[in-house]
Amino acid sequence: MFRLAHFSDPHIGPLPSVSFRDLASKRMVGYLNWRRSRMLAHDMPLLSRMIADIHAQHPDHIACTGDLVNIGLHSEFEPAARFLSEVGSPELVSLVPGNHDAYVRSSQVSIDRFLGPWMQSESGRYEGFPYIRLKGPVALIGLSSALPTFALLATGTLGAAQRRRFSEVLDFLGNQKLARVIMIHHPPYRGGATLGRQLTDAAAFEDIIAQYGAELVLHGHNHAVSTTHLDGPRGTCVPVVGVPSISAIRGSKTHRAGYHIFDFEMKDTGISISAHARGLLDNDEIGFINPISL
Repeated sequence: MFRLAHFSDPHIGPLPSVSFRDLASKRMVGYLNWRRSRMLAHDMPLLSRMIADIHAQHPDHIACTGDLVNIGLHSEFEPAARFLSEVGSPELVSLVPGNHDAYVRSSQVSIDRFLGPWMQSESGRYEGFPYIRLKGPVALIGLSSALPTFALLATGTLGAAQRRRFSEVLDFLGNQKLARVIMIHHPPYRGGATLGRQLTDAAAFEDIIAQYGAELVLHGHNHAVSTTHLDGPRGTCVPVVGVPSISAIRGSKTHRAGYHIFDFEMKDTGISISAHARGLLDNDEIGFINPISL
């Protein structure tokens, strides 16, 4: 059996000191939002407890679908890299960026410098997206929907070039008897997020899945538990599972801190996948929440 843990949206805080120059962009809106609400919604001691609980489940690999930082400050990325190092080495952890990581255009330099090792392809180099990592019976496919946007927008886009390469990867891996697990930050289906927060080319993503298929799609972004299915080829259904923020302390049960565990088992009929959710309970302990129907 191969065990994969998935978490997302830690939003590591507190924010470092900022200057007026730092905020002379979309970051001003993000900074005000952090001060008004986000700093109260994410708890770093809780995040540490959640990561310890992940380790206690003995996963063979860990997937993180982005939003490590908050407003894309250069000074946020070194703490983010330290956090990832505590989660696990680049051999144990695979990452894709979220919209908060790519908050402004200059954030990309910091993503490449500090987070690149966790986004290396099977070649051992950080070569952009999509990337492929082969782990046991699983082929992890990392996509980036993270692009800087105008203020008050949190949309994501894959773009034609990445979608073309993605199609080629799915087609190639479809003949390898591997479970193709797609990692992306934004919900990759129509209606997956509200207007202004959606994946702009979600319909094109759905078309690719309908043609080439996949075994599992993992995403974050909404800070909520969700499961849906996309049509695959030859009448198959592809589960798409969203995970809550791993550091969230407020909101309903679906928004409360949590993560997911996926177990892959080789059988005569192919690879079987089972899943369950763990997270913050009503008594402030961390434990089993419920099975996830795929």
